[in-house]
Amino acid sequence: MKLTKIFALFIAMMMVVSVLGVSAQDEDALVVWADETRAPILEELGADFEEEFGIPVVVQELGFGDIRDQFKTAAPAGEGPDMIIGAHDWLGELAVNGLLAEIDITDVAEDFLPAAVNAFVFDGVQYGLPYAAENVAFVRNTDLVPEAPESWDDVRAVSEALVADGESQYGYIIQDNDPYHFFPLQTAFGGYVFGLTEAGYDAEDVGIDSEGAIAAATWLEGMVADELMPSGVDYDVMHTLFGSGDAAMIVTGPWAIPQIEEFGVPFEVSGIPTGPEGTVAQPFLGVQGFMISAFSENQILAEAFLFEYIATEEAMSSIFNADPRPPAFLAVRDSIEDEILNGFVSAGAEGLAMPAIPEMSSVWSAWGGAMELVRTGELTGEEAFTDAAEQIRNLIAEEEG
Repeated sequence: MKLTKIFALFIAMMMVVSVLGVSAQDEDALVVWADETRAPILEELGADFEEEFGIPVVVQELGFGDIRDQFKTAAPAGEGPDMIIGAHDWLGELAVNGLLAEIDITDVAEDFLPAAVNAFVFDGVQYGLPYAAENVAFVRNTDLVPEAPESWDDVRAVSEALVADGESQYGYIIQDNDPYHFFPLQTAFGGYVFGLTEAGYDAEDVGIDSEGAIAAATWLEGMVADELMPSGVDYDVMHTLFGSGDAAMIVTGPWAIPQIEEFGVPFEVSGIPTGPEGTVAQPFLGVQGFMISAFSENQILAEAFLFEYIATEEAMSSIFNADPRPPAFLAVRDSIEDEILNGFVSAGAEGLAMPAIPEMSSVWSAWGGAMELVRTGELTGEEAFTDAAEQIRNLIAEEEG
C-alpha cells in the first residue's frame, strides 16, 4: 500500500497512544453505514483494519434509500456513523447543511475516473471518494442495425431506411418527458444544462436554450414531424417496442438489460452517437461513493480506512464483483471483459456527473415539458426550449429570493 499523508498521521497518532500506554482497544469504534451489497465487503476490510491496529470497524447495514434520511437526523445528534456510502446527488442537501467533512483525495485521485471524482465536488470542495459511475448507452437490435451509427445524422438515416423498407415500425425512439435519456443527445449537439467550472456547476449559466440544446430539440422535432418517432411513449412502451422489433434503437441504462435479454432480441450496447460535427455525447453519470461525517470524532481513522483499505484495486474489485456496475476505479474499469458492460463503460467515458446543486430541482419539469411539447408538435424545438429556459431561470430566482 502506498503511504498517504493521512495514513502517516494515523501511524504517528498510534505511536503516541502506544507511548502513553493507552490500548488502541480503548478507542471508539469506526462506524460505517452501508447497504446490504457492500456491507459484507466492508466488514472484511474492517476486520483487516482491526487486526492491524486494534480498532474495530462496525458496519451497520441499512437500505440504500434509507441512509441519507437517517444520516440527516442522526449525525447532528452525535448518533450517526463516521462514514456512509451514498450517491453524489445527495451532496446538494448534505453539504449545504454542513453534514459532510471535506476530504483530501490528492494521493489517490489519479486512480479514479476524473468525472466520478468531480461528482463529489460541491462549491469547490471535495466531499467524497467514488467507487461506481453509472450511465446510459446506445442499444440497437443487431438484426435491424448491424453496425452502430456513428452520428445522430446516421441514426436518422438508418431510421428513414428501416421505416421506408418496412423492416420495423420505427428506427430510433425515446420516451416522452424524459430529459435524463435525452441529455446525451443534447450534449452531442453542444447543449448543456448548467455551465461547468472548476468549482462545479454554475446555476447562473442555464444552457437549456443554448445553441446546441436548441439544435438537439430541432433534430427531435424533425424526427416527429417526419413520423419517424412516435409520441405517447413511456419507459415500458419504449422497451416493449424494442423487444418486439418494432423499434430498432434506444438509449437506456444497465438496469434495463435483464428485461431486454428476456425479450430475446439480438442486441449490442455501444457508445452514444456523436453530433453533426463529431461532438462527443456526454450522458449523465450517477456516481456512488464514500463520504465522511462532519460530526465524526474519528475523521482521521475514517480517512485512514478509506484511503488505505478501500481505495485499492483489490477492494474495488470486490465491490465491483458484488454488484457489477461500471467502476470508478480505473484499473478495475479497464479490466472488464463483459461486452455489455463495456458498452456502458465506453458510453460513459466522457460522461458528466448529474448536477448535485439544489437548483437542479428547478430544471426537470420545465425541461421535460419542453420535450413533450416538441413531441406533440405543439411548439417548435426552439420555442419549447427557449420557454423552458426562461421558466428555469425564474424558478431559480424565486428560490434564491
